[in-house]
Formats: sequence, C-alpha cells, structure tokens
Amino acid sequence: MKLLTYLSEDKQKLGIQLNDTVVDVETLGFKSNETFPATMLELIDAGHEMVSKLQHALDTASENVIAACSLPLSHVTLLAPIPKPRKNIIGIGLNYTEHVAESARTLDTSKDLPQQPVIFSKPPTAVTATHTDILHNTKLTQQLDWEVELAVIIGKKGKYVPKSEALDYVFGYTVINDISARDCRRAGQWIVSKGQDTFAPMGPVLVTKDEIVDPHNLNLSLTLNGVEKQSSNTKFMLFNINELIEDLSTVFTLEPGDIIATGTPAGVGAGRSPQEWMWDGDVVEATVEGIGTIVNTVKAISHG
Repeated sequence: MKLLTYLSEDKQKLGIQLNDTVVDVETLGFKSNETFPATMLELIDAGHEMVSKLQHALDTASENVIAACSLPLSHVTLLAPIPKPRKNIIGIGLNYTEHVAESARTLDTSKDLPQQPVIFSKPPTAVTATHTDILHNTKLTQQLDWEVELAVIIGKKGKYVPKSEALDYVFGYTVINDISARDCRRAGQWIVSKGQDTFAPMGPVLVTKDEIVDPHNLNLSLTLNGVEKQSSNTKFMLFNINELIEDLSTVFTLEPGDIIATGTPAGVGAGRSPQEWMWDGDVVEATVEGIGTIVNTVKAISHG
C-alpha cells in the first residue's frame, strides 16, 4: 500500500495512492462503517493489522464508494509522509563502499571501511515534502550537497533486536534526500551540517513493507537540473537494514515511527572533481525504485 499525507482545506489528511488518485482514509472509514487512524503516526502505531483492515475496505468498496472517497493526485498538496516525526531522524553515514572512498578524498574521513555503523541524526524540523524549497542559508554554507537514500520506517518497539528478526520491526519505506552543508561540520560532528531546516526532503509516499519484495535490491538515483549525479542499488550497502536495526536497537530503543536514513551511494557533489554544489534555483530529484521521486528546488536565503 502506498500511503501519503496531504493537505485538504488546510487540514492534514491521511490518504492512499491508487494510480493517479488519492483515497481519503477518513471518508473511506465513514463509507465502510469503520474508524481508521487520522494520521500516519496513528496508523503506524496501530500496526499492520490496521493496514490489512484498510486494504479490506478498499477491496470490498464499490466503484461509486471509491470515487466518492477520491481526489486526483494532481489536485492535492503532498506533505512529507510523516510531517513531524516524534524524534530525530537516525542517519547512517558512510554506508556504501564507493561513498567511503570519495569522502576520504575530499571530506577528511577515514579511507578504511567502517567496522560499525556511523550514526548521526537530523531533527524533526529538517523534514520537508516533495515540491517544496530546500532553504540554502548562504551565511551558513557555500557547500550545499545532495544524498539520495532509502529510509526505513519502524513499526514496533524493539530493543536488542537480532538481525534475523529485524525486518519484522519494519513498517515501510520512503525516500529521503539527506541534504548536507559540507562546510558546517564542527569538530567532526555532523548535526549542523545535516540538521538545518528543510535538510530532509521526504516522500512522496510511504510504501508498506509488503510491497517491497527485497529492500536490499532497489535502484536509487538522483539528478540535479536533469543531469544524473547518483545511480546505485541498495545491495551495495555496507550494513544492510537487518544489521542496522540490530546495531541501533543495541544502542537505544527503537519505537514506532522512528525513521532510519540508510546512507547514500557515491556521486555526491563533494566527491566530484571539481566539486559541485547546489545553488539558488537548482532542482534536485531523488528516486528509489518502488517508492517514487521527490523533487525540490533550492532557495537562497541569508540569515544569521
């Protein structure tokens, strides 16, 4: 199921994407004599059993009922699937071999492959939706970079999760562009580089895990102004999703709605010769197979 959050008359709504339409979950519940969650986080809290109830309501609804619940996708304003996460997004650095190599050349990171996942975070205020602006504060950075990533949404609470069971804790997947200000690292710490407002474009939908046959074999790519900059596959992760969940849940408890951005492949601007950065008016598109594409435009601001 492809789930989304959208605006209708200034109200956040939970929807299901069916081809080029959006089925409003609240209206579907009313028509089906069911009470469904009103937000994405409420749905994640309710778990896959509630997703199954939603699917049953869709499958058994008449064409007239579906039509009464639906809007053209082109007529709605998409928000990030989880517009305001409860906690920081968990970021994973240096999780593709070739990205480790390019970072070592230009960002003073180690050329050696990490022996454990490299963990950082992005605050909830970094989240923005597809077709919104990435704010480039020119007083803070002159090195605005891109990173396409598969993001994992946790579906149930877990501590000390063995990797053999890790995917049982996954609710679904989405796309994140881990925007990075390369000249804003402080004493090796990344949150100023990674955590500025709008530095986590996410979406366009959240795909439940049953629709992704193998999350470790998904093509992911990124273009800047129509020119391909990144193209790889999730099978090249150094630490796969099972291993990440096992490691992270050893450090802290994972909870429903937690978001793990699983790292980016080679092709970032910092790794190019000469280096390339994003500037005012640039359009960046990040795509993950089976999920979709998020499109954002860089907007220059000057504050601070």
